[in-house]
Amino acid sequence: QVQLVESGGDLVQPGGSLTLSCEASGIDLNTYTIVWYRRQREFVALLNRSGYTSYADSVKGRFTITKDNAKNTGYLHMTRLRPEDTAVYYCCAEFGGREYWGQGTQVTVSS
Repeated sequence: QVQLVESGGDLVQPGGSLTLSCEASGIDLNTYTIVWYRRQREFVALLNRSGYTSYADSVKGRFTITKDNAKNTGYLHMTRLRPEDTAVYYCCAEFGGREYWGQGTQVTVSS
């Protein structure tokens, strides 16, 4: 059974930082493209098997996507957070037309 479990969402003040985690079981994340979305289908960032990364313009320079193969976990490091970053963030593992989604984690940016 494939599972992706996100964690790390929290309430943070504007300008603050958070790191979201996406722990996978049942698949080897190293063979998948990891994509972070928010608000279900708003693209945030991706990291493919070759190490290529891509970011939405709204988060470029503030967010960084990484993974730890040994932990089978992907990460989204978020800095200089803004109120408009408030959303439920989802990780998705994509390969060969297959998609596996996590349940989402809430990030709230507010003073």
